[in-house]
Amino acid sequence: MPTPTSLAPRLLASRPDVLDFLATRRSRPAKTLGLPVPDSTALTPLLEMAARSPDHGKLKPWRFVVLERGALLRLADAIPAYAGDRDAETVAKAQQQFSEAHLAAAVIEVQRPSPKIPAIEQTYSAGAVCLAMLNAALAAGWGANWLSGWASHDPAFASGALGLASNERIAGFIHIGTETSVPPERPRPDITAITTWMDT
Repeated sequence: MPTPTSLAPRLLASRPDVLDFLATRRSRPAKTLGLPVPDSTALTPLLEMAARSPDHGKLKPWRFVVLERGALLRLADAIPAYAGDRDAETVAKAQQQFSEAHLAAAVIEVQRPSPKIPAIEQTYSAGAVCLAMLNAALAAGWGANWLSGWASHDPAFASGALGLASNERIAGFIHIGTETSVPPERPRPDITAITTWMDT
């Protein structure tokens, strides 16, 4: 028979190094990321860490597409075909995200049919994977940034340029490389202004 003591909650061991990382983490602008970039041996563990994200129902409502230099240049060249009536500056900015990059991991949201797990929870899970991938790359010593943009939200681009299925969409591009400059700290939210405490 378990004793009351054995049924008490067990606290995980404190990890001050992890807490310090989370308290000071800062994305690196994608345009400042240079060579070298992680190879498959270095990148695979980061993908595995990202895949440990919360996943209600164990649906795995996401997958990865690793975009190396050649693929990124192809995407940059493809952008104008999906631009519609967007102005030249907007199109050039979207192209730059890919043409100046050396490596990016696209997190693809995959909507799975489920009687129990609503679509929005699958979307949240894909977003969690993006953040986990970003943090894993930063914690491993790489510079990294999570980008999206109009092209990532365009179903025609997702299908035509990346071959995504009708139940898939781009949750984000996680750009990874070597940091070439240290970004300044940016203003952070006032936690007291955005937090409500309830005891009843």
